[in-house]
Amino acid sequence: MDLPIYMDGHATTRVDPRVIEAMLPFFGEYYGNAASRHHRFGWTVRDAVADARAEVAALVGAPARDLVFTSGATESNNLAVKGVAEAARNRGNHIVTARTEHRAILDPCARLEQQGMRVSYLSVGNDGVLDPAALEAAITPTTVLVTVMMANNEIGVLQPIAALARLARARGVLLHTDAAQAAGKVPIDVEADGIDLLSLTAHKLYGPKGVGALFIRHGVAVAPLVDGGGHEGGLRSGTLNVPAIVGFGRAAAICADEMPGEAARLSRLRDRLWDGIRRSLRGVTVNGSMRARLPHNLNISVDGLHGEQLLMGLDDVAVSSGAACTSASREPSHVLRALGLGDTRARASIRFGLGRFNTEAEVDYVIEKLCSLVTRLRAPTPVFDLAEDDRNLPPKWRVY
Repeated sequence: MDLPIYMDGHATTRVDPRVIEAMLPFFGEYYGNAASRHHRFGWTVRDAVADARAEVAALVGAPARDLVFTSGATESNNLAVKGVAEAARNRGNHIVTARTEHRAILDPCARLEQQGMRVSYLSVGNDGVLDPAALEAAITPTTVLVTVMMANNEIGVLQPIAALARLARARGVLLHTDAAQAAGKVPIDVEADGIDLLSLTAHKLYGPKGVGALFIRHGVAVAPLVDGGGHEGGLRSGTLNVPAIVGFGRAAAICADEMPGEAARLSRLRDRLWDGIRRSLRGVTVNGSMRARLPHNLNISVDGLHGEQLLMGLDDVAVSSGAACTSASREPSHVLRALGLGDTRARASIRFGLGRFNTEAEVDYVIEKLCSLVTRLRAPTPVFDLAEDDRNLPPKWRVY
């Protein structure tokens, strides 16, 4: 077993060696522009892009023609939310979303509010799951879009997307879902689930960074964010990142082939991790539903400690205390707050994201490391003995 150990798979994943192998020829041997239509250099990469588009689309049960390549899920989310809002401006000015969404949804919604759109932010239950009845009550005659993420990036909770989509469709409203964390981990079928728009990114499923996709159901109107050349059906102009797209396709194909067995393996590793922690420690709780959850996610709070203490103590284990995009913030997670957690417990959280390359030996090492660390940090110190109220102590000595 090599150190350090990587268990931050919600932030990003290691590129699978098979994906790298597929990408390499497109950095040198096949270097044409996919938009060059008059010579074989362009034809070769055009065909490779078409194959990759089909592979990514197949992962979510979509027709290849309905997939637009982007730079990642953040751009896909912006294109979906802002693009639908602009295209539907004459029909309505209301969007419905959830309080537990990623910033790549919440921030575009906030931007649209500045431009006159109305946005309803729905609360979730203590388990992190959105009640479909809450969505049904929130939809109005002016609602043009519902956007709810399929799987949460912090607590791994899966939302009842098919049920939400049925409600939205019955009212003539489009449904978008950010599936960045779910794709390749759980089965997705945009047709069966009635999804109108779906965001993807390659780097969460063992592909390269800097490439993503947006599924847009045929007939759904979306205004482009980027103009200049008419690439991707006019929805996303710019020269295609062919090596990354090829890698995205290969990563999606591997996930499609290996998902059932890999999901079961990761679920066993996750349960082994949780069982080992709770057998050894008191005052540790799981955040979010364990039933409706991604197989590789474990988000826990450790009573009496601060997440930063745990992260610093786990010096040879890569984990996080929340979303990577907001890791520099000292504010408690908005996701955990939305579950009803107080600031103290929200700050005491730690997120594990297991992945394809993790092993049982690594899980056992992390159990031992974490439990030993928590026991040591909880041990009585003179500070505890000297003051019950630590508010006047220097920050580094305060009891969390």
